[in-house]
Amino acid sequence: MKTANILGVSFHNVTLKEAVDAAMEQIRAGKKGYVVTPNPEIVYETLQDPVFRDIVNRASFVLPDGIGVVYAARILGIPLAGKVPGIDFADALMYRMSQEGMRLFLLGAKPGVAQQAAENLQKKYPGLVIAGTQDGYFKDDQQAIEAVKAAGGADVMFTCLGAPKQEKFMAGYLDELPVTLSCGLGGSLDVFAGTVQRAPELFIRLNLEWFYRLCKQPSRIGRMMKLPLFLLIVIKTRLFGGKK
Repeated sequence: MKTANILGVSFHNVTLKEAVDAAMEQIRAGKKGYVVTPNPEIVYETLQDPVFRDIVNRASFVLPDGIGVVYAARILGIPLAGKVPGIDFADALMYRMSQEGMRLFLLGAKPGVAQQAAENLQKKYPGLVIAGTQDGYFKDDQQAIEAVKAAGGADVMFTCLGAPKQEKFMAGYLDELPVTLSCGLGGSLDVFAGTVQRAPELFIRLNLEWFYRLCKQPSRIGRMMKLPLFLLIVIKTRLFGGKK
C-alpha cells in the first residue's frame, strides 16, 4: 500500500473504498492492528511528540481525516487520493461488517452515549452485532480492557477517547485486547448517538466541516489555531526543504 509522507506522518494513499476493502481483508485474516485518522491538529502534535508520531506510523491504516492534510499534500507535491474522514470510514466499514455478521465494541464518550450509539447503529445496520459498550470515563485502562473481555471480544472496536489518548491506548494494549482491528475515531460516538450533529452535506461538500464545528463549538478556537501553524510549516517545508 503506497504512502504519502507529510511532515513525518506516513498517510496511506487510498480512497475510502480501498481503505474499507483493505480493513475487511485484515479483519477476515484475523491480523491484529489499529487505524488512526490524523487531521492537521494531530499531525502538528506528532511534530512535538516523537513517541506519538511513532505510534501513528505503526498503525495498519493511517487515513487523512481533513481537507487540511489534502491541501498539505498538494503544496508539497505529494500524491494523495483525497481525504478519508474517520466517520465516513466507520460508516462504510459497519455496512460491510453487517453483511457478514461481524462484532463491534464501542469504547468512549460520556456515560450513556455509547449505549445510545449502539441502539442507533443496530437499527441502521441490522446484521451488525454490537458486542458491548464502555464509556470513556473509566478509572484505569484495565477496567476498559476487562469490559471488552467480558463482552467476548470483537472483530472491530471503535476507540473514541480523543487524541493522543486513543492512539496510545490502541497501541499499548494491542496484544492484550481481544479485538482484531481498533479504530481511533475521536468524537464519532456522539454523532452516532445523535447527541452531536454532523455538518450539513453542503458544508461537507465544500470542505467546510471544520468551520461548521467551530461555529457550533467556539471553544474549539484554541485547537483550530493549530491549522494555520500546520500550513505554515508545510509551506516552509516546501520552500526550504526538510521533513516531508
